[in-house]
Amino acid sequence: MDKTSTVIQLPHGILPLPAFLPDATKGYVRSLDSRDLEKCGVKAVVMNTYHLMQNPGSSTIQALGGLHHMSGWQRPIITDSGGFQLYSLIRQNSKYGSISNKGATFYTGDGKSSPKKYNLSPEKSIQLQINYGSDIVICLDDCTHVDAPLSTQEESVRRTIDWAKRSKKEYIRLLGQKGFSSQSRPLIFAVIQGGGSFELRKRCAQELSDIGFDGYGYGGWPLDNQGHLLTDLLAYVRSLIPLNYPLHALGVASPENVTACYQMGYILFDGAMPTRDARHGRLYVFNTNPASITNLNNNWFSYLYILDDKHIKLSSPISLFCDCFLCQNYSIGYLHHLFKTGDSLAHRLATIHNLRFMTQLMENL
Repeated sequence: MDKTSTVIQLPHGILPLPAFLPDATKGYVRSLDSRDLEKCGVKAVVMNTYHLMQNPGSSTIQALGGLHHMSGWQRPIITDSGGFQLYSLIRQNSKYGSISNKGATFYTGDGKSSPKKYNLSPEKSIQLQINYGSDIVICLDDCTHVDAPLSTQEESVRRTIDWAKRSKKEYIRLLGQKGFSSQSRPLIFAVIQGGGSFELRKRCAQELSDIGFDGYGYGGWPLDNQGHLLTDLLAYVRSLIPLNYPLHALGVASPENVTACYQMGYILFDGAMPTRDARHGRLYVFNTNPASITNLNNNWFSYLYILDDKHIKLSSPISLFCDCFLCQNYSIGYLHHLFKTGDSLAHRLATIHNLRFMTQLMENL
C-alpha cells in the first residue's frame, strides 16, 4: 500500500479504505448473520483471540474449518491479539491472572466451578490467529491506562517491543512452515503503546518500525477519563508512522471520533459502540445527504432515541438518507413498538441501520 492506495489486498479479498469494522468478538455480530452484514456494506470484521480461545475454543474453531467457514463470513477478518482484554481483566484485578515477560496467565469461570487457567504468550497469540485463518494478525501487546505511572508505561513499552519481536519471529516461522506465498499470507500489525508519554510513544513507534510490520495500531484506550478523544496523542502517533503504512485507531467507533481520527490520517476503525447503541435504542441519523457533506466538523449527524414516547405514531423512516433494510421498509413508530414489546427483531433492525450508517460514512469519506 502506497500513499495513494485506497485499498488493502488481503487473502479473503480487497478491503476498501477507510473502513469501519464492527466487532464480531466471539465470531458473530450480535443479532446479525453474514448476509445482513454484507447487505449493510460491511467489508471486514474484527474478532478477538482472547475470547475465541475460550469459547468455542481453538480445537472447535479448527474442526469447524476456521473462522471464515465457521461464521459464514467470506470477507476479511482481523483478529485482535487479546492485549486489551488482558489489560481490562488482569490490570484491573490481579486475582484474574498475571502478566510477565513470558506472556499472560489468566483465569476465567462462571463462579459455579473452579476457574479455568489459560496461558497466552506472543507466540501462542500468533499461532492461534494464523490457525484461525485471519487476514490481519495483531501482535500481543502490554496495554496500560493512559494515566498509569511512568514506570508502568516504561515497562509496557519495553514488553510490547519485546513481544513484537517474538511475534514477528513466530509469524515468519509459520509462514515458512505453512507455505504461504506473498499473496496468500496474512498481514501482521504491531501496536504502539506508551500511555500519555509522547517520548515513550515515539520510542515504541521507532522500535516497532525497525522490526518491520505491514501496519500499526494505536494502543491503549483512546479516551480520557471524561470520555474525550485523546486528539493530541492520536495525532502524534499518526505523525510517527509513514503514510504508506495503514494505521488502525483501535477501539475508535463513535461517528464523531471516527471522523476526527480519519482527518488525522487513520484509515481503520473498529468498536462495539454502533451495535451496542443500536441494541439500546440509540440510532445514528445523517442530518443531510452524506454524499453532500463537506464539513464534518459541523452538525452533520444526530442521535435518535427510539424509546422516546414522541416516536409512538411517527410513520416516517428513521432516516431519509439511508438505504438500509429498516429505513426502506419500516417506520420509526413500528421500531418503537418492537423495542417497547421487547421483540428480538428490534435489535436486528436497529443494528442493521447503525452499521449501514457507518458504512455510508466510510463510503462518503
